[in-house]
Amino acid sequence: MTDDTRRDPAPAHQRAGRESLLDLARSIWRELPALVGDRVELLSLELQRAGHALVKVAVLAGSAVILALTAWLALWGTLVGLLIALGWPAAAAHALVVLINALATAWALWRARSLLKLLGLPATRRHLMVGLHQQPAGVVPRQESVDERGAAAVGSAATR
Repeated sequence: MTDDTRRDPAPAHQRAGRESLLDLARSIWRELPALVGDRVELLSLELQRAGHALVKVAVLAGSAVILALTAWLALWGTLVGLLIALGWPAAAAHALVVLINALATAWALWRARSLLKLLGLPATRRHLMVGLHQQPAGVVPRQESVDERGAAAVGSAATR
């Protein structure tokens, strides 16, 4: 018998399998930095591209807002001109435009305020808080409605 077989009583094919597995693990360990580096490089390049795209989107959105505001003013100017041509007093025509815009503004603000409660991520917070507030067996906790939590969040933010 050789010295190798005296030290390791396992058959030759098992020793070869262990050695090849060890070689594979070493190979993976050597390649790991390159694999991670490639992924980081890809992430970096995509973040750069996303940043450039975001700038372009912001510029285009700003341009669209300016054009939309111009069209909005032209629309209302045309409406006022038509009302005056139909015999309405200029003050009444302008007052009607102001009233319609004020109502649209109030609706938009009301709608935005109703959406504020979603900024607190209520479902995620509820899901993440499950383990923190353990209730005794048989006790069912009272569930706040989304409106109550949103109102509480808006109220606490307003007092800061």
